[in-house]
Amino acid sequence: MPRGNFVDYIKIHIASGKGGGGSTRLRREKHVPKGGPDGGDGGRGGHVIIRANKNYWTLFHLKFKQHVRAGHGGNGGKQRSTGADGEDVVIEVPLGTVVRDTETDKILFELTEDGEERIVAEGGKGGLGNYHFKSSVRQTPRYAQPGLPGIEKQITLEMKILADVGLVGFPNAGKSTLLATITAAKPKIADYEFTTLKPSLGIVEYRDYSTFVMADIPGIIEGAAEGKGLGHYFLRHIERNSTLLFLIPADAMEPVKQYETLLSELERYNPELLDKSRIIAISKSDLLDKELKTEIREEFKKNLPEINLLFFSSATEEGIVELKDRIWSQISEDLVHPSEK
Repeated sequence: MPRGNFVDYIKIHIASGKGGGGSTRLRREKHVPKGGPDGGDGGRGGHVIIRANKNYWTLFHLKFKQHVRAGHGGNGGKQRSTGADGEDVVIEVPLGTVVRDTETDKILFELTEDGEERIVAEGGKGGLGNYHFKSSVRQTPRYAQPGLPGIEKQITLEMKILADVGLVGFPNAGKSTLLATITAAKPKIADYEFTTLKPSLGIVEYRDYSTFVMADIPGIIEGAAEGKGLGHYFLRHIERNSTLLFLIPADAMEPVKQYETLLSELERYNPELLDKSRIIAISKSDLLDKELKTEIREEFKKNLPEINLLFFSSATEEGIVELKDRIWSQISEDLVHPSEK
């Protein structure tokens, strides 16, 4: 998919259909000269429905669809026949889409399961026909209810990537290079900050035809939790990743401090992100000799003794197999013991 086609935030004006009016028909037949009221009810207006579809990875198909209108309900007819319901409109979105009311910014619902549907705007109810207003006192009512109006509002669709592993690191930490190395994804790669401006997804092939999904997301900078730089654009995508892979480049001046800064940004944005499983790896390890690797390992062990550090190089593919093993092991553990995370 071309990079410009990745759309993860969009606003749409929606309108459900108006309900059909009830009928004021009176029964008139050759052998029934005074048949009385037989007007049918109006049909309901069409709903606006949001449906999750696993075949979509972006909101690009909705980029130029800024207005959505459902059909109006049909009016009631003779012989108490009900008018046709208005045509529903279904908006299909990727899994992991959050739907908000644009005016209040309130989250209406989230869709995470394939085929899951929610009505975001109900169609107006159809009006009752004059048959319902017949009584011993009023035997030929010549009025009926009009249909109720539909709902009109603006909604915001916000996609949060669903992936097994999310890559976390400062700009130029080697995230895009890693993704390109172990998947068929082709993220933009260059030696300058913020090469990645849009999230990229790749499927990693593991042993015995197993696979997992990895997401390369724009890098964090200090202050991202307050929206600085790419800020919230990055951080909201990481909320749905089951495991976070922290990448610290081998040429980082203070690797432990860099890791702690990344953790701090995540915590300030959403403390629950720290409950996710974490893997810490030193990228670009081809720049290091055995002595420097030992030095970095000892530094982490001194400050963060619980961390089991990994080293890898996307350029030489050193440590890639071990990295994939660790990721698969962590994902499998999370699936078996999700409540212990």
